[in-house]
Amino acid sequence: MSKRMRLLVVDDSKMSRMMITSIVKEHDDNWDIIQAASADEALTCSLEGQFDAVTLDVNMPGKTGLEIIPELKENLPSAHIAVISANIQKATTTAVYEFGLRFIAKPITESKIKLFLKEAGIDCENA
Repeated sequence: MSKRMRLLVVDDSKMSRMMITSIVKEHDDNWDIIQAASADEALTCSLEGQFDAVTLDVNMPGKTGLEIIPELKENLPSAHIAVISANIQKATTTAVYEFGLRFIAKPITESKIKLFLKEAGIDCENA
């Protein structure tokens, strides 16, 4: 039996959270997926258990995704984190890359999510 994988999906858009969850579950039902609708909720989740991967939106009410990256990385040192955002301004993408993270431009697609997981060393069909 394969190890269950854990994914934290952080986005204020319920539609985005549902899309990512659906893409991953469609290809491998061996994932426990936790959804967070805000940066504060994401930080709480990051203290409650380890995750193999995190998808993180930038523009959310309250704290932004960029503001919580240092704390997320501290709480989840082995998690692979991708920032998924429609905010493709150079300042945003540069900040993401300076944190050593993967940037994925919205719209969310199956190929983008699967590529992130594959690049992170997580085969979403055989995890």
